[in-house]
Amino acid sequence: MMGYGYNVHANGIRHHLIHYEGQGPKLLLIPGITSPAITWGFVAERLAASFDVHVLDVRGRGLSETGDLDYTLDAMAADALALAEIMGQPIVMGHSMGARTAIRAAATKPDAFKGAILLDPPVSGPNRRAYPPQWAWYGDSIHMAVKGCSAEDMRAYCPTWTDEQIALRAEWLHTCHWGAIRTAYDGFHTDDIHVDVPKLTIPTRLVIAGGAPVIQAEDEAELKELLPSLEVRTVEGAGHMIPWDDLEGFLAATLDFKA
Repeated sequence: MMGYGYNVHANGIRHHLIHYEGQGPKLLLIPGITSPAITWGFVAERLAASFDVHVLDVRGRGLSETGDLDYTLDAMAADALALAEIMGQPIVMGHSMGARTAIRAAATKPDAFKGAILLDPPVSGPNRRAYPPQWAWYGDSIHMAVKGCSAEDMRAYCPTWTDEQIALRAEWLHTCHWGAIRTAYDGFHTDDIHVDVPKLTIPTRLVIAGGAPVIQAEDEAELKELLPSLEVRTVEGAGHMIPWDDLEGFLAATLDFKA
């Protein structure tokens, strides 16, 4: 299935999304910190079996507006809310940074979304342990991509990915605005999403990457305590980029979500 791109003006800027048409409810998919929408294409194609999928190029990434913008969590959450209003109460699916964005947005305006699927959100924050990946992994690879790099150059950063996935990252990573990525990474340590979690009133599913250190057993327990209605699925053995490691396991954990 081929997706097609389109642009909308929302929250004061231009947003680019890729639509993978499906027969189910609308799904707004918000990728992580350095994942332009097109890199999620192989996932969105399969998600379209259950959802009408719209994958966002988050501000400062891919083909969305970039430059001298506000790249904070609150700005990204406001984008999600503006897009949700245009789409008409979609389900929101967010990965990593995108999951934190979904949490903040849904906590700010509880009726904006029909439901939320949170894919391995960083649980770092004030007075909490640091987000496991080091900044150099992001910063060094972006510098390399901005200069122009091959898929083989990128393989050192993503050794378990397929040739196609690595080639897409090598092609598109340069579109990730340095300031946007730095602000988001720093925000993993300064923004407190735990205060938002109890405010979620919509059906919410947490999908944990069982082979990654991002969400550990004590983190899962804390999130369940904050939101007793939280549904949890774990994709055993998968790294943080869950569908890159186990696409079928990811789909098993997401396709049956009902809101």
